[in-house]
Amino acid sequence: MSRHQFDEMYAAPGQVREHYLQYARWLAEQPDDVMRARREEAEMIFRRVGITFAVYGAKDEDGAGTERLIPFDLIPRVIPAEEWRSMEKGLEQRVTALNRFLHDIYHDQEIVKAGIVPREQIEGNAQFRPEMVGVDLPGGIYSHISGIDIVRAPVPGGQGEAEYYVLEDNLRVPSGVSYMLEDRKMMMRLFPELFAQNRVAPVAHYPDLLLETLRSVCPDHPVDPTVVVLTPGMYNSAYFEHAFLAQQMGVELVEGQDLFVKDDFVYMRTTRGPKRVDVIYRRVDDDFLDPLAFRPDSTLGCAGLLDVYRKGNVTLSNAIGTGVADDKSIYPYVPQMIEFYLGEKPILKNVPTYMGRKPDDLKYILANLKDLVVKEVHGAGGYGMLVGPAATAAEIEEFRQAVLANPEGYIAQPTLSLSSCPTYVERGIAPRHIDLRPFVLSGRKGVQIVPGGLTRVALKEGSLVVNSSQGGGTKDTWVLED
Repeated sequence: MSRHQFDEMYAAPGQVREHYLQYARWLAEQPDDVMRARREEAEMIFRRVGITFAVYGAKDEDGAGTERLIPFDLIPRVIPAEEWRSMEKGLEQRVTALNRFLHDIYHDQEIVKAGIVPREQIEGNAQFRPEMVGVDLPGGIYSHISGIDIVRAPVPGGQGEAEYYVLEDNLRVPSGVSYMLEDRKMMMRLFPELFAQNRVAPVAHYPDLLLETLRSVCPDHPVDPTVVVLTPGMYNSAYFEHAFLAQQMGVELVEGQDLFVKDDFVYMRTTRGPKRVDVIYRRVDDDFLDPLAFRPDSTLGCAGLLDVYRKGNVTLSNAIGTGVADDKSIYPYVPQMIEFYLGEKPILKNVPTYMGRKPDDLKYILANLKDLVVKEVHGAGGYGMLVGPAATAAEIEEFRQAVLANPEGYIAQPTLSLSSCPTYVERGIAPRHIDLRPFVLSGRKGVQIVPGGLTRVALKEGSLVVNSSQGGGTKDTWVLED
């Protein structure tokens, strides 16, 4: 992959891309002290509202866990309407195929019989749940809320062009949508004039679409289904988001201890007595959902939940066992899934991927560690990976031994030169690498996507790691309407 950089705002130094022209003119007129004051105001408001991210493993001076404010950048990432339409089609296609794949692997396994995905890649996968085999779900939908990570990188040999690639699929409990909504609210508060000058597609209706999606997949009986958000509790890194979404949808935020099972139904305890629950938007991993079925030491779930679920008396969003489809060892097969289930060519490309389980790929990985990004297939959040060009000789050697010891546990990809976007940093405005996580909702009425998503930005100069757990920040994402 070409290492030159694609800048979202500038086609060349001083040459602003057409869809950024209006914004660039406005930005040029803003005094530096005004922008600095706005930045401080944003930080103060975010801190007051409690928009934080708990960082696992990080401790303050007293040994307590640390909560970090996710840095918010004042300069939006702008996407023209035409570009978004194509991306939206690609996202719908991809998530539809992934849902078909999940239904298939827990039912007839046609894709295995066709020799496209090896059986051991599914049944040997840590996220495969044998308990889900033969279980029919409303609408056949497993991932109701998907977060698809998209990057833009230069086309090899292209004349300054760049293409969008899917970097990974997040189908278990994708997070970050609250930052998308709060970033937009903040921009509208700080710079209302920008929204008068630019036709920016709205995102504020996401909670309504989410609730509509969740209600659409309830078990068949209720007229007015009861939806709840299940959180592991206030010590979870994304607790702010759990509380925020429950409040925005107007539904109860519950913990495992608030739920109980009786006569094949799930109920929540309320001050007026037990109330039946039809749909659980769970932000708790599979392992912790039901101590009778999975981890007996879990206090985060509800005993007997799996039984009620298998009988079709409650819907879990996302479904148990969805993690197979967002495992990095399954990712390379998604383009073939799209062709197999939908009979279409993929609209969004995968990043070229080498699989440690294939002998030729393994040879290539070991010979080129210094140039590749190597990832653990079950890793998440930017952990368990090697960024070859940024690693020391010792780190590369350590990873070589890890890959040799467990080849099927790793995949490798070229080091993409992620596109950059002007970002407001300490010394002024400078380019920083970004990615994009659109949120895709799948319900019985089809697939719905709010325009844009969460743009994450690597705030360290030259860094390609955008994860909030690794010090990344966020930007508002503008999709311009025609």
